[in-house]
Formats: sequence, C-alpha cells, structure tokens
Amino acid sequence: MIWKRGGWLLAAAAIFAFSGCARQAGAPAETGTNQISPGTGSGQGTDPSAGSAGGSERLGEIEIFSDLSEEELPDYYLPEERQATDGMIRSYLTGQLIETAKGDRRPVAVMMSNDREAQPQYGINRAGVVYEAPVEGGMNRFLAFLEDYDSLERIGSVRSCRTYYIYFAKEFDAIYAHYGQSTFARPYLDYADNINGLEAIGTTAYYRSSDKKSPHNAYTSGQRLTEAIEKLGYSTAYDPAYAGHYLFARDGNDVSLEERPGVMEAAAAETGYLLNQAYFLYDEEDGLYHRYQYGDVHQGDEGPVTAKNVIVQFCQSGYYASTEYLAFNVHTSEFGYFLTGGKAIPVSWEKEGEYGPTRYYDLDHREIVLNQGQTWVCIISTRDYDKFRIMDKDGVQQGNES
Repeated sequence: MIWKRGGWLLAAAAIFAFSGCARQAGAPAETGTNQISPGTGSGQGTDPSAGSAGGSERLGEIEIFSDLSEEELPDYYLPEERQATDGMIRSYLTGQLIETAKGDRRPVAVMMSNDREAQPQYGINRAGVVYEAPVEGGMNRFLAFLEDYDSLERIGSVRSCRTYYIYFAKEFDAIYAHYGQSTFARPYLDYADNINGLEAIGTTAYYRSSDKKSPHNAYTSGQRLTEAIEKLGYSTAYDPAYAGHYLFARDGNDVSLEERPGVMEAAAAETGYLLNQAYFLYDEEDGLYHRYQYGDVHQGDEGPVTAKNVIVQFCQSGYYASTEYLAFNVHTSEFGYFLTGGKAIPVSWEKEGEYGPTRYYDLDHREIVLNQGQTWVCIISTRDYDKFRIMDKDGVQQGNES
C-alpha cells in the first residue's frame, strides 16, 4: 500500500507509526545479517559506498544553487560553501565557526559509560554530537563526537564497543575510541580506524583513575588521543569524499518548525529508556533542551548537559542468537522525531549506503535543517515506541497518542 502526502510517496508500513502505535518490528539483526559485512569496506575508503557522503538528491541541490547570488541562497549552509576564512571554518558537527586546524581534523568518537557509578561523564559537554543507545541489561551508553579535545585532561569513562556504534562513528568519518568490544563487534573493528584499550595502544591511549572502581575508571585525554592516533598512523584529515553529515542554519537564521508538516509543541520529551529514565526539558530562556536522568539534572564535568537539537531515531532491533546482546538495524529506514526551539516534527530517516550518513526528512521529504549547536541523537527500538512521549507545557502528550 502506498500513501501520497505532499508529493512524497511513502511506504505505509514504514510510516504509520506517526499516527498510532509502532509496529512490532521483527528481529532481523539477531544473526547479524544487517550488520557490517567484513570485506565490503574499510577505514581506508575502499568501500564503494563510502564516497556517497552527499547523496544524489543533495548533490543535485548543490548544483542547482551553485550559481545563485548571496541573496538567493537557501537559509542553510551548503557543503560547497565550507571554506576557511581568517583561521576559522564551519564545524561539521555543530555548524558553528571553529579553528580551522580543529574543524578540518577528523573528530574522535569516544564510547562513554552511563552507569550510575561512572557519573559524571568527562568531556561530554564539549561534544558536538552525542549518540545515546541501549546496550544489554537496559543500560545505555554514549558515543561523544569531539573535535575540540586538545585541552581535555580527562575524557570518559571509556567503555567497550558494540557493532552499531561503529556505524555511527563511520558516518562522521571519525576515529573510534573504545575500551574493548563485544564478541559480535570484534570482526567489524578491522574496517574502522579505532583506538582499542585492550590492544597494545591501550597503555598509550588510556589510564585508570583512582577515584572510580573498575570497569568505570578507564579514561583518556586530548594528549593521549593525539599520541595514539599518531602511533597508529591514522590520517587526521577527512576523507576527500566526505561532505558533512547535517545541514545547518545560517548565522542569524534560527530554524523554526512552526510551518513544517506535523509540527507539535515539544516542551518536554521522555525517552522511555529503561534504567536511566532520561528526558529533556526545553528552556525558553537559553533555547536549549536540558537533559535529565536518574531523577536529576544530567551533569557533565563542566556543568549540565544540554542540546540545541534532539533527534529521535527509531530502529528495528533484536538480539544476537541466544545472548543478551542487542543488535540495532541502522540501515533499514524507519521513523523518528526532530526537536528544536520547543517544537517537534515527525521525520523519516534514510542511511546512504553501508557507511554513509543518515539523513532525516520531514513529511514533505525535505531534509531537516539543524540549528547551530550540539545535537543529541536518541536511538530507540521500534518495540519501545509506546514508551516515548512528547509533551506540551501543560504536560499533555503530543503526536503519538495511542
């Protein structure tokens, strides 16, 4: 069955959860069939799909706009406009200006613990993008993308890898920092530039603190990351094919979702995550979503954790064989929500090839534009759709009422 809305053809089975309960997704990833296929690509860019960072639709759009005057340009920055000026360049992670040396350097994606015993996370306030996804036992872990990490003396605590986090790191052409891995993730690390605490480089890249108990006391630092990257021989330059992940609003043109299809009030959002019970509250004074978990303000080592943009990405999920290890299908398109400025809209997401970026589209199939600043991406199983809630200022649930 095909549904047409505003010129966009949608497979109804993939989108109907916007207006009701999500379908009970199967477990296509139980045997690892929707995970990375060893041999199809590598951190050195041998995967044919790795060069499709822009995508045909996006590249076509760039070509259309390339000859327009400044007044005719769209209200977001085009990838081809990204050029260094006076020692500054626009960040791929936040859309804000940053020192060229840092903005043109591949970010480090650090796997961080979110166990109670590991609080606070060091360095998370500096992250341009943070992914949050469940692992086994109802616990969540973070993947914090850092480009301005040189002065940080403590980053973490750093925990072990799961397969889907490798995909997230590769979407940004990042160097992946982790301390060990699950059995199921081990084969796929050969296809990503990574810094593994359980290998020889571990003594260079990581250290154990005395104020936490193992396994919550493994940390790294800006200096250690730099030394490890150099010793491992990883290139710090972005792949020439990489054209960025997100579209960002131009300076002085904050994104408003007011006129977008399906817009709703989003003063608060409850993730439904099992153990940490994380939620976001919008603050009109600073225009940020403030994150809460474990019944209190989520504190990083440099203060409360906030985000300018929140993306909720529902994914099909299952388990590996008869284990407790989760597997998220990050390739099969599904649905989600985009929150910014106290509003939210339903979105769909599509991943470009094996390792390309994930793009998010509104109901008219227009790619979303982010406000400049930190972005938080919540990965949630489609099975848990009914646990996720968006509320207005009065606490009235929006959008996904059953």
